[in-house]
Formats: sequence, structure tokens, C-alpha cells
Amino acid sequence: MFKHTLPALAAVAVSAAAIPAQAAGEIAFTAFNADEDGWSIVALVDLAPSSVVFFTDNEWNGSAIGAGGAFNGGESFHRWTIGAAGVAAGTVVRFSSTDTLSLAASTGTLAREAVSGSANYGISQSGDTIYAYRGSAADAPTSFLTAITSAAFNAAEGSLVNTGLAAGVSALALSSSSDYAEYTGARGGLASFTGYQPLVFGIGNWSDLGDGTFATNTPNLTAFSVTPVPEPGSFALLAAGLMAVGFIARRRAG
Repeated sequence: MFKHTLPALAAVAVSAAAIPAQAAGEIAFTAFNADEDGWSIVALVDLAPSSVVFFTDNEWNGSAIGAGGAFNGGESFHRWTIGAAGVAAGTVVRFSSTDTLSLAASTGTLAREAVSGSANYGISQSGDTIYAYRGSAADAPTSFLTAITSAAFNAAEGSLVNTGLAAGVSALALSSSSDYAEYTGARGGLASFTGYQPLVFGIGNWSDLGDGTFATNTPNLTAFSVTPVPEPGSFALLAAGLMAVGFIARRRAG
């Protein structure tokens, strides 16, 4: 009986390992455009098929989730429904024209979320904060994924307190009133997708154009890629192969 149980346990373990934990920094913004009213993100883990990510530029009040934590009103909520195929880690997704009825996502579906008091679906050019999160509803977050601000992360402009996010680690602060900024760092060469977190959340790897007219600017949608590090066993096999080739060469020379 125990022998039959082992394969089942192994299957459960593999299945669980294939589902990444939902955590801060599993996605990251790669562009912000207050003139076009859009942004782009990169998935740093595989995103589950048909799952939902919410975006809002309403401010978080700094209280804990489930203990008074809430967004204020007067601005917008958007729902991104990921397609049936899911989103593979490394994929860059663009969200465009979010203040119009022609709003779109390059992967999945983006829609306005009807929440009482929602209005002003665009991004403020004088400074705004956008949160990405999962939740039971648009105004009921359960876990914050990332955030970006062209204002400041504080009580007035949008707090990171009790979100699990930290500026420079899982959230990004642009220059005040920036209209357009984009990540310009590496998109290849690292051993893991989560290894890009220090890069995409580092403002030194962004081109921040500040105030201006950038409605026609479009983000770079080049996917991120990884270069797996060979397992120690692979090095051992390579070394053994080279030794064998050397031995045969010496015998022939003799």
C-alpha cells in the first residue's frame, strides 16, 4: 500500500511546485505613460491561466488588509483577465488607452471594473500611483504584486505601508510628475526570471523622460529570457568526456 502512495505524493509535489506562490514582485512595471494613459509589465513568474490581476490608481490608506485597509475613491479600477494559455515568465504585456473604451491588453483582456465612485480612468500627468494586486474584488485586495508612482509613496499620494511592497525592491518611484518612463536594462543573460527583480525595480535602469508630450511613445515589448546554469553533474560529464578524448589522442600519438 505504501508503494502505491509514493507516486501519488510525488505527483502532488510536482503539481504544487509548478504553481508559483503569489508574492510581491511576481510582476513588475516596465513602462509608464501618463500621456497615452497606459503602461506595460513583465511577468517574473508564470501567471496561471484565466487568473485575474487588478490595477488601480486610487490611493491605499496604509492599514492592513482585512483590518481597515482600503483604497480611496474617485479614480479608476481595471481588471486584467489572463487568457486560457496563461502568461509565461518573461512575457511583457502592454496595457494601452486605459482611459478610453478602446482600452486593450496585448495579452489577455483588460476591462474597466465597476466600483461605486469610480471615475477619471486616466493617469494624472501631475503625479499618480498605480497598484497591481490580486483580490476577491477590485476594491478588496488580498495580495499586492507591485506598484509604480510618479508622485510619492506616502499617505497623501499612495502608501506602501501594509502592502508588502517596498520601493526599489518590489515597487518603483519615478521622478515627480513624470509623464513617460521605461525600463532600459538587461532583458537576457540571467539564470532566473526573478533574478531581474533588482534590475527592473532599480530606477538607475530606467529612462525617465519627466514632463513632456509622449502620447505616441510605445513601450519595448521584447520578452525577457534566461540562460540556465548547467547542473554540477553536467560539468562532471563534460570533464570526463574531455579526459577520454585526451586519453585517446595520447594513445594514437604513441
